[in-house]
Amino acid sequence: MTNHWVDIKNADLVVVMGGNAAEAHPVGFRWAMEAKIRNGAKLIVIDPRFTRTASVADFYTPIRSGTDIAFLSGVLLYLITNNKINREYVEAYTNASLIVREDFSFEDGLFSGYDEQTRKYDKTTWHYELDDQGFAKRDTTLSHPRCVWNLLKTHVSRYTPEMVENICGTPRADFLQVCEYLAETSAKDKTTSFLYALGWTQHSVGAQNIRTMAMIQLLLGNMGMAGGGVNALRGHSNIQGLTDLGLLSQSLPGYLSLPSEKQTSLETYLQASTPKPTLPGQVNYWGNYPKFFVSMMKAFFGEHATKENSWGFDWLPKWDKMYDVLQYFEMMHQGKVNGYICQGFNPVASFPNKNKVVASLSKLKYLITIDPLNTETATFWQNHGESNDVDPSTIQTEVFRLPSTCFAEENGSIVNSGRWLQWHWKGADAPGEALNDGEILAGIYLRLREMYASEGGTVPEPVLNMTWNYLTPQAPDTEEVARESNGKALADILDDKGNVLVKKGQQLSTFAHLRDDGTTSSGCWIFTGSWTPEGNQMARRDNADPSGLGNTLGWAWAWPLNRRILYNRASADPQGNPWDPKRQLLKWDGAKWSGVDVADYSTAAPGSGVGPFIMQPEGMGRLFAIDKMAEGPFPEHYEPFETPIGTNPLHPKVVSNPAARLFNDDRDAMGKADKFPYVGTTYRLTEHFHYWTKHALLNAIAQPEQFVEIGEKLANKLGIAHGDMVKVSSNRGYIKAKAVVTKRIRTLKVDGKNIDTIGVPIHWGYEGVARKGFLANTLTPFVGDANTQTPEFKTFLVNVEKV
Repeated sequence: MTNHWVDIKNADLVVVMGGNAAEAHPVGFRWAMEAKIRNGAKLIVIDPRFTRTASVADFYTPIRSGTDIAFLSGVLLYLITNNKINREYVEAYTNASLIVREDFSFEDGLFSGYDEQTRKYDKTTWHYELDDQGFAKRDTTLSHPRCVWNLLKTHVSRYTPEMVENICGTPRADFLQVCEYLAETSAKDKTTSFLYALGWTQHSVGAQNIRTMAMIQLLLGNMGMAGGGVNALRGHSNIQGLTDLGLLSQSLPGYLSLPSEKQTSLETYLQASTPKPTLPGQVNYWGNYPKFFVSMMKAFFGEHATKENSWGFDWLPKWDKMYDVLQYFEMMHQGKVNGYICQGFNPVASFPNKNKVVASLSKLKYLITIDPLNTETATFWQNHGESNDVDPSTIQTEVFRLPSTCFAEENGSIVNSGRWLQWHWKGADAPGEALNDGEILAGIYLRLREMYASEGGTVPEPVLNMTWNYLTPQAPDTEEVARESNGKALADILDDKGNVLVKKGQQLSTFAHLRDDGTTSSGCWIFTGSWTPEGNQMARRDNADPSGLGNTLGWAWAWPLNRRILYNRASADPQGNPWDPKRQLLKWDGAKWSGVDVADYSTAAPGSGVGPFIMQPEGMGRLFAIDKMAEGPFPEHYEPFETPIGTNPLHPKVVSNPAARLFNDDRDAMGKADKFPYVGTTYRLTEHFHYWTKHALLNAIAQPEQFVEIGEKLANKLGIAHGDMVKVSSNRGYIKAKAVVTKRIRTLKVDGKNIDTIGVPIHWGYEGVARKGFLANTLTPFVGDANTQTPEFKTFLVNVEKV
């Protein structure tokens, strides 16, 4: 979230798209209802199903799953054509005026630089045209044909209301009504808050779904505003913390990047990772990358990380290709992986194409699961009576189960969707032989270190030199780990005048004190300030709200620096006055800035030209993404890899995302509409929490049996009645479940065809006390987003038949 849960109450319009907050986030959804009740806000829902969120909405309209970019690009065209934008905001705070290179192009669904063999883009032509000083050229009149503004207008010109209706199946009148609701919030005293979840991310174009919505918010002037922003509703506690701490395969803590094999030295790595300003005078906060990195390496390796050995840079692994979960299981499927440590994960239930996942695990020498509960992954080798099930006698994988604790059985922090780090305290001791994750990992590490010390081994330095200075090495205390993540001074930290800012040994209070000379240590720079010399800031519980905006700065701690609304400099106009006084986050009083949130801006005075989006080298919000997105600097509608219409109405030559994560064998496993004519989509229910609560008797009683949802029109056509047992099959396998015949799912007219959707809740499997069911991911294809590699769970082709 750029904003936070409580801030939703400040919105004039709440748009829920790519999520179902009332059911999947029932506690947080109260703030959307607060906006309606207290602020008179409108709530609109755009979803393939009429959900519980839609039932309390002021306006609902359906959409075909996988077509959100077409819908949102149509909104962009409407706002531009009808001049329903905050023009002053767009001109001052976005890269609309920057000029793109002359050799950039887009034709027949492909941007310039595409290599069909590698399925990747060379992004060279996507950059700005530079002047003699290396800065981006700019046309503030927005008249240059290659300025971002005019390129954007050309790009979205194809997404007319008629085209949106043809691709999305959304009635034209409904689409225009949504556009009108959004257009109203281009006024300086109105804001829209967009809420999304896995309904946007779990697509082969997931990252671009979110980016298109962010572009709308930039045009409306809603980024940085109270009641505005781009707000991801995380699936459960600490999914935010997972990415913050770099638990993705090519990430390091604080959204730093693991080096690639092309970055053979610290110098080449830092050069590639540290951007230079593309407009003069910009803050360009990622320019501090070396400080963040060196401080992290000091946390990793302590006294062993020195300037002479490049702070231990050679001890980090270097990746040669994207090692996401899809890549790893593909390698496992090819027999290239010996073992797999699976901690707090259930890939047999949660990764795409269950049968491929099981076949992959069957080729291991060993599998270790670390989980409080028995999982389908731990018992994958058993025959559970599902489609394409296994023969246990043929599986040689040795499985080790290490029972761990749940969050209520240990102290620690949880990072919620709004970036709040909230400390929680142990409520009970762990049962039986269960140990917490820290104890389990410590046990593995300490034994490995002892083996390396006594027996030697390949590349021993990362293991032998790692710091492990905990009071109880075999059971690190969570408070110690939290202080280590925050960071401390390893020597006196001085300012430019020689004054002591932080004494040696003290905890740091801000990442502004981090240094690249080895005098500071911080395990995760964005968490710096969470445990200061004053103590554990995450444990604070003061809910005072003097501004009335919900920015309770004394409740817990939000990264970065306890800031509650990111980019809040953009909440004031270029002269320093708030766009909307009732939403005032900061103001320039003629001499200094003052506000009700922690500042996210340069201290420079208005008129200095310093942009509010300080993490970007141009200081601006990007309508054109010059180097970040894998499939293009503008979002473009690409069909799901299993498309029910068999073409792309915009460019039949390029139907689906040309840069998506896809392997050759899985391309051949894609289903076609002639055999699988219906669109399947997965989702969660309020009564269950992923794959865990089927172990809880009360949840099993509340929602005991697996079902799928089928629209009335399709059910009547197929002769399926409410409660019938049906078989839902894809090109990868099948599931059987009870049919819920409902009015909530409509038949949509798309590209001249009737398109029906089948809803598939995800919560069942063959472990737990609930009635045994089939794993929903048996049906889903092994393909992922081009940027995040998130699997495409939300749209795939199925057939339905009565059993």
